[in-house]
Amino acid sequence: MTELLAPLQSTLTPVVRRQPRIGLVAGGLGTYWPQFPDLLPKLQESSRYVSGRFAKMDAEVIDVGFISDAQEGAAAAERLRAADCDLIVLFLTTYLTSSMVLPIAQRSSAPVLVIDLQPTQRMDHASFNTGDWLAYCGQCPVPEVGNVFRRAGIPFRSVSGWLHQESAWRRISEWIAAAHVRAALRHGRHGLMGHVYPGMLDVSTDLTLLPAHFGSHVEVLEFDDLRVRVDQVTPAETQQRLDLAKELFTIDASVEDEDFAWGARVSVGLDRLVEDFELDSLAYYHRGLNGELHERLAAGMILGASLLTARGIPTTGEYELRTTVAQLATQVTGAGGSFCEIQALNFEDNIVEMGHDGPAHLAVSAKSPLLRGLGIYHGKRGWGVSVEFDVHHGPVTLLGLGQDADGSLAFIASEGTVVGGDLLQIGNTTSRVDFGRDPGEWVDEWSSTGIGHHWSLAVGHRASTYRAAASLLGIAFRQV
Repeated sequence: MTELLAPLQSTLTPVVRRQPRIGLVAGGLGTYWPQFPDLLPKLQESSRYVSGRFAKMDAEVIDVGFISDAQEGAAAAERLRAADCDLIVLFLTTYLTSSMVLPIAQRSSAPVLVIDLQPTQRMDHASFNTGDWLAYCGQCPVPEVGNVFRRAGIPFRSVSGWLHQESAWRRISEWIAAAHVRAALRHGRHGLMGHVYPGMLDVSTDLTLLPAHFGSHVEVLEFDDLRVRVDQVTPAETQQRLDLAKELFTIDASVEDEDFAWGARVSVGLDRLVEDFELDSLAYYHRGLNGELHERLAAGMILGASLLTARGIPTTGEYELRTTVAQLATQVTGAGGSFCEIQALNFEDNIVEMGHDGPAHLAVSAKSPLLRGLGIYHGKRGWGVSVEFDVHHGPVTLLGLGQDADGSLAFIASEGTVVGGDLLQIGNTTSRVDFGRDPGEWVDEWSSTGIGHHWSLAVGHRASTYRAAASLLGIAFRQV
């Protein structure tokens, strides 16, 4: 997220989460060591290089060293089991037996990635002896391990290449990014405040689903939990929040001072709510009636929710728990992620216009985000200030969390490109997304996946990372 948040760093403090824990173990067949005395030092040198590369990644690395037989593999398995890893990486430096690594995959309960990186691009056939060749034989056991994992019911993942091959390291880095998603969803605390938008059957979510699938926690909140915290906000704190908003937003002439101040006050109370309940995300909705206090609280959420989202705590309306989880997934991969739905189609330019009213991710805005005053929120009660902007032009990926008839979850993704052009000026985020095809055909295929009508719109083409994250989480992946 650093590259997106850079313009906001001076005014907003990004949230710091638990780093993913990556278990690392290298190995080879100990029978070779007395036969070829120079072999083990070469393999250990490669192992040190791999360990050094992992140490520079944004993760906590638990390196349990080099194993040479099944007994050492079992000991490594116990250390990794106790470490509670989000991903275990097995570096096959030469041939080894599957009995050496199966216990690591079985006992840890963490997903496993097998890597085999030979020392250079090719062997020097004229000068190599058997010991030299064996240093290039890390690919040899990969089919064996794949077969045994399948027979043991363990998902198999691998990256094959050579030690300094950056394309191979990019593939490995995608798995580390996926581990960030797994870590965030395993340990996430998701707030739900208010009630589901009446009639929106697609957003209704069984609260047991997230704990059952990911191990995360859902905290059920009342708007009164926010009310008591807003009551405690002082005029000085409100003014400080107004000053912050003026630094981050362009303030449209339509913004009423009273509404702006209310949004700032609610924002301070919202920060305290998130801090008190240690939330990683928050989804909310309240209908209200005739301007009563809870209606005013819900209507005043947009400024504070956008600031929280920009800091890395997705906060969205319409009680959209699953989409807020998808936003958290895109957030921790460094892609941002703004709440989104289809708004219209443009068949002249072959683009899909998409965005949403309400909270938005400021860090993905193409320019200074605008605060616009609205006397009415379409489809919702209340009034106040709303956020308006276009997402950074260039590649984007949509990611949603779908739910099927049997209750299983799936990541659903589509890659496109945000392009310039005319946008609505109604206090919504809106982006023109080109999917390289007829927009009507794209909508039909996208809707057939079970996506629901909201998702995260995030920067960059990252579908392969989300596919990897789905693999680590044990859920399905679908791409349009």
